[in-house]
Amino acid sequence: MDDFLDILAQEASRTIEAGYYQVEAAHHRVFSLKESIVRCDKNPIIAEIKLASPSGNIVGRCVDIVCIASAMNRGGAIGISIITEPKYFGGSLQNFKLVRENVSLPLLMKDFIISRVQVEAASKIGADAILLIQALFDRKYCDSSLNEMIEYAHFKGLEVLLEAHTKNEFKRAISSDADLIGINNRDLKTLVVNIHTTEEILREHIHHDKIIVSESGIESPAHILFLKSAGAKAFLVGTAVMSAHDVEGKVKELVESGQFQDIFNNKKEHGKAFEFAAKETTL
Repeated sequence: MDDFLDILAQEASRTIEAGYYQVEAAHHRVFSLKESIVRCDKNPIIAEIKLASPSGNIVGRCVDIVCIASAMNRGGAIGISIITEPKYFGGSLQNFKLVRENVSLPLLMKDFIISRVQVEAASKIGADAILLIQALFDRKYCDSSLNEMIEYAHFKGLEVLLEAHTKNEFKRAISSDADLIGINNRDLKTLVVNIHTTEEILREHIHHDKIIVSESGIESPAHILFLKSAGAKAFLVGTAVMSAHDVEGKVKELVESGQFQDIFNNKKEHGKAFEFAAKETTL
């Protein structure tokens, strides 16, 4: 029986065949997501625009995409991830282009990329980086090997955030030429989120030179501090930001959460702050 990642990959193939990724090229400035993370002197937050969750939790309001992106920028996000997968996440290439035209930040095209056609589209719509998923290459869904796809992305001027979810995937990912390595706290087989996934993987892989981005399930300053202590260098946050009444304020809260550093200096408070971090959720 197919798990959800299989379903997403099969849908991506149908979407490609339907011509969704056939877009016209536009001129745009180029930004570096990696350099923005390195230069950040606070918490490097990549805020994510997504209008739906595969678990069925819809961001329950109509949104002005440009207003949302601008609020993320004002809040201090070092980059914006924009989901372009149309069926399960409500993504849109047009929304991506609107943000590119109005916001001067590095933009990550987040999709289930299995073909060079999608990489080409990312380049045309103004992406600075793309998401690749290690498991999709492991399952042979992609039309190129992982190394070939990364090389093609670089040829197109795109940085690569390569996502892993398991220890074995992470081990293969860090040996690649990807610019950034993501650890997805969401299991795409089941959609269950466990924020300790980042900690468990990095505990066994402390000797590497990659910038680690923790993804999914991040809701609060306490989560940011917990993941920083585990070794994550940047944080991709979607649902918590998109569902906030004050998007700018929520991003700012996460960016500036170093003011809560005293949590780590009090063992009792540390326990209280993170006892909820072990929960599993399908946000």
